[in-house]
Amino acid sequence: MTTVAKGLEGVVAATSAISAIENGMLTYRGIDIDVLAERSNFEEVVYLLWHGRLPKASELEALRSALIEAAGVPEDVLAVLRRAPQNTHPMTVLRTAISALALYDAEAEDMSEAANIRKAVRLVAKTPTLVAAWQRIRSGEEPVAPRSNGSIAESFLTMLHGREPDPTHVEALDKAFILHADHEFNASTFAARVTVGTLSDMYSGVVAALGALKGPLHGGANEQVMAMLEEIGAPDRVEAYIRGKLERKERIMGFGHRVYKDGDPRAKHLREMSRRLTESIGESKWYAMSVAIERLVGELKGLKPNVDFYSASVYHSLGIPRDLFTPIFAISRMAGWTAHILEQYSDNRLIRPRAEYVGPSNVPYVPIEARG
Repeated sequence: MTTVAKGLEGVVAATSAISAIENGMLTYRGIDIDVLAERSNFEEVVYLLWHGRLPKASELEALRSALIEAAGVPEDVLAVLRRAPQNTHPMTVLRTAISALALYDAEAEDMSEAANIRKAVRLVAKTPTLVAAWQRIRSGEEPVAPRSNGSIAESFLTMLHGREPDPTHVEALDKAFILHADHEFNASTFAARVTVGTLSDMYSGVVAALGALKGPLHGGANEQVMAMLEEIGAPDRVEAYIRGKLERKERIMGFGHRVYKDGDPRAKHLREMSRRLTESIGESKWYAMSVAIERLVGELKGLKPNVDFYSASVYHSLGIPRDLFTPIFAISRMAGWTAHILEQYSDNRLIRPRAEYVGPSNVPYVPIEARG
């Protein structure tokens, strides 16, 4: 007898030392996400995910220097962006551009641990450059070169907007990157591990992850949340809108989670960022609507917001277009994907589950001339 776990729910597919969700808490390498969100920075978290410990000051500085040095993108890859139709979804463009990067990486097929770590550095460094470049190109502007100093968050906002970013915006984006960096065996991470479990290269694994992240039930959820907020338009319209969707049995994006039963621990950090940022730009209505939706969905459905819900108004407040929300997620999750790929390579076994067949049996073959 076999028991089918639809969607692999509750199935433990492998062991991992990277991140854990236990008793409603999320940890990276054993460190509580709340501590990292309040005290760490994204580059330090990248090192932690890859190497299993926090870096020394010299190691962190070396990683920052390596990321800055690797942030540039080959002109031939930028040409791919320039040729893409302007109405193409940014995740489609990013997936294509990341794949194209492999063509210009001399170590793309080198499967040594040292080469894979160097590729991980390049992928984390170049992804923000690609996302910002696509936004500039489709807006009829020239891409801005990566900064020669500062953090990934600071460089990204500079490349995106073409000006020195507000320090509070840099701080908020850096914290958002930390919160999204890894999340155990989510769909995109599992897709990456399945792909490299065949001993395919790191670029192939990341492209598979990007394909999974694009879906609205995974990374695309925050984009749908912002679309909902824009459709509602004002706090006094929240109740009628939400009750209407629930009566029609339509999904409220940004609520509930397969793993967390008592709320996503990352959501509270983004909730506070949403409050501060929407107030700072004079658009507190987005936060007010979000709070009203959270209260109503909690009362009517018993659901709590996940990481996607408040990240929508945070990214909007940072001047990020709605359809770039999922690529922003990808910038952060590139750290986790590459960490999991490195871990998969270190103790690999082909991931090949079975399926319970439910089709017909003993079907005879009918010659073509006898088929009615």
